[in-house]
Amino acid sequence: MTGDGKTTGADIAKKATSGGYHHGDLRAAVIAAGLARLAEGDGAELGLRALARDVGVSATALYRHFPDKEALLDALADEGLRRLGALQAQAWLKAGGGSAGFKATGTAYVRFAHDEPALFRLSFTRHMRDRKDGDDGGDVAYNLLRAGVSEAMPGVGNPDVAALHAWSLVHGLAMLILDRRIEWDAAMVDEVVALTFGGVA
Repeated sequence: MTGDGKTTGADIAKKATSGGYHHGDLRAAVIAAGLARLAEGDGAELGLRALARDVGVSATALYRHFPDKEALLDALADEGLRRLGALQAQAWLKAGGGSAGFKATGTAYVRFAHDEPALFRLSFTRHMRDRKDGDDGGDVAYNLLRAGVSEAMPGVGNPDVAALHAWSLVHGLAMLILDRRIEWDAAMVDEVVALTFGGVA
């Protein structure tokens, strides 16, 4: 936090990378099994019975944590957002914050989509109505983005509009890659992100 009481990108990034992710062992095991199945591709079975088999328990045992498949999918989506937020926070800190950190968060966003396409799609297509603000990595990612705008472009008039502009850029680029409209090219991603996130490197 700065002397004027404002939260900085470094504050957000450090908080996002310092805390653990704690749930009951069974819940955590089921989420891990679901993530593993998502990584297998579009044909993966994500039903409660299939995941119960994966972790070696009865399907009935899962209902305490996941009353139905929709609750399970929401939990997986929430974990995807948490991972995205943590990766962006790590990228911010590694780059040293400021304009470099801001650009690094944009590149990390696109790379996450490329590396975990099924989880990325799930995370942004679920409508988690019961989610409270601040509960997931999506909020971490957005708050880090907004702080990055303020630090990298101090003269910007409306940080929320600028953050939305930057988010639209990286999300659109990620979807173009996932939908095979353009080929994955790490150097190209860096260059495109740099156009919005702090100028051409």
